[in-house]
Amino acid sequence: MKLSEARSIYIAGHRGMVGAALVRRLADRPDLRLVTATRRELDLTDQAQTHAFVGDQKPDVLVIAAAKVGGIHANSTYPADFIYDNLMIAANLVHAAFAHGVQRVLFLGSSCIYPRAAPQPMTEDCLLTSPLESTNEAYAIAKIAGLKLCQHYRAQHGVLFHSAMPTNLYGPGDNYHPENSHVIPALLRRFHEARELNSPCVTVWGTGLPRREFLHVDDLAAGCLHLLETEDPPDWVNIGYGEDVSIRELAETVATVVGYTGAIAFDTSKPDGTPRKLMDPTRMRALGWHPRIPLLEGLGDAYTDFLQATQSQTVRSA
Repeated sequence: MKLSEARSIYIAGHRGMVGAALVRRLADRPDLRLVTATRRELDLTDQAQTHAFVGDQKPDVLVIAAAKVGGIHANSTYPADFIYDNLMIAANLVHAAFAHGVQRVLFLGSSCIYPRAAPQPMTEDCLLTSPLESTNEAYAIAKIAGLKLCQHYRAQHGVLFHSAMPTNLYGPGDNYHPENSHVIPALLRRFHEARELNSPCVTVWGTGLPRREFLHVDDLAAGCLHLLETEDPPDWVNIGYGEDVSIRELAETVATVVGYTGAIAFDTSKPDGTPRKLMDPTRMRALGWHPRIPLLEGLGDAYTDFLQATQSQTVRSA
């Protein structure tokens, strides 16, 4: 079943950055029943609750955008939480979808599933070829398990369960926690506060040498919907921008976007994480999808969203 043929879709994790972007993209589909549930309404780590909800709603399509996420600090500090919660979310939703006849499942993983020393750019085929980056191993293993659940349910039962592996994401609705957020929201908040306080210097974790690829979340949402219109998609496919920047270059660009003119220092006692993470987008490009939002434009959009959320006291910082 293609999304255009569906009558209903369940976006698991609709209040997260990715889920919210998908909801925005589907706003022009009044014929499509959108199924959602907040964490208070449904605990996806609870098997009984998850099966009861999916069985009651019976969506045609399920997108698994729900996850426990965080940056290097959070992944290193709470690895048990990251592996348990994400394993349970994936296992409960995939099996519930199968048990209750969901026609199509798209599971969203992460570029961190690929080995620390994977050849760059990373192709889908390098999965499980060498060790993972230790700072986010727990999260990565859970995401690999979700991908493999979809792959093997598809192989054994003939169901159209497949996965997308986004690169590092940013954009509206991001989490700006001062310690547990990802690099772009962390830098946006840090440089914003430094500008407001007229701080002479901003310190960034690590050496500034690692290179990262970033994709605006609205581009990801467009890519996911494109993938859901693909009749026979790969078991998993990379969704990336296709270019990367160093953390130093990123910090300098964020400073420009925010309007901070002070110095930038790098704390080399802090971990760098994986030296480079650039995804090979060849398979997704062959399906006819390309990203539309360049980094500088996307950072401006993200900063505008941060300012608006700060003013309305709705900024995510949990």
